[in-house]
Amino acid sequence: MPFLLTAEQREFGRSLDALLTAADTPAVLRAWAAGDHGPGRALWGRLADSGVFALAVPEAYGGVGPLPVEAAVACVELGRHAVPGPVAETLAAGALLAGTGGPVAEEWLPGIASGAAVVSLTLEGYGLYAADADAADAVFTVTGDELRLAPAPGKPMASADPARRLSRPEPGGAPVAKGRAIRPAARAAGDWAAFATAALALGCGEELLRATVAYVKQRTQFGVPVGSFQAVKHRLADTLLGLEFARPLLYGAAVELAGGSPGAGAAVAAAKVSAGEAGYAAARTALQLHGAIGYTEELDLAWWLRRARPLRDAWGTPSVCRARVLAG
Repeated sequence: MPFLLTAEQREFGRSLDALLTAADTPAVLRAWAAGDHGPGRALWGRLADSGVFALAVPEAYGGVGPLPVEAAVACVELGRHAVPGPVAETLAAGALLAGTGGPVAEEWLPGIASGAAVVSLTLEGYGLYAADADAADAVFTVTGDELRLAPAPGKPMASADPARRLSRPEPGGAPVAKGRAIRPAARAAGDWAAFATAALALGCGEELLRATVAYVKQRTQFGVPVGSFQAVKHRLADTLLGLEFARPLLYGAAVELAGGSPGAGAAVAAAKVSAGEAGYAAARTALQLHGAIGYTEELDLAWWLRRARPLRDAWGTPSVCRARVLAG
């Protein structure tokens, strides 16, 4: 079945690109990594005003969703600009609380949709660490049939991406919901987290490829641009193919999520492994073709280079995602 974004969806992506281009995200990233969340929270508010975080929140709670296709459009742009903060986790929390319902949903979902609340979470089967919990207004944990609001996190640990700190929630915390609705809500949240992370990885890979193509056109060797060398062209072509093969899997997963298909989990896993591997391959290509300059802290591209592998492994490593595809 052919699939194309509508004119409105394409315009949504262009508007986010314009907003983020003007936001100087490398400066926001540096501040976030240093523990200054002010510029990042300000940018978060502008993204919320554009409707980004309302996409996973139902209309009954002040959102416009769930709209997975539009969420994919948004997250690709956020990945291209390396927006800091628990983007995938906040969207997933929207799906989690919408499935849970009750007072906790009424308390937190309007804030998520409006951008007033930045949320992180952990789910069984996806690791023990919450991303950017030190910058979040709430960290939710799910164990079995119980949803808890975790205590304030301790000192975060460093990760490969200095603008993405990890914290292990302390045991205990206040239970905010129990019952049979928790498990299916947690499964939906896991799918949303993996799906959003796949879109972020695809956008990250796109920016790495764009920057690398621009660089090899300028860098010369033996009196000619290195981009004219056949081996360089082949490497860039392989990187482009990987990203372009991942794109239809991402939007196919969005359609499955939107339709509530029982195969949505497998479709999300396929998109996640494809986009994650493609983004990481783009980082390896970018590092090799930039040469020694690719290792420097001063180069803004270093933030994208460091982000690609954590995005590949977050919310489902390649081996885990492949197993889910086979099981599905």
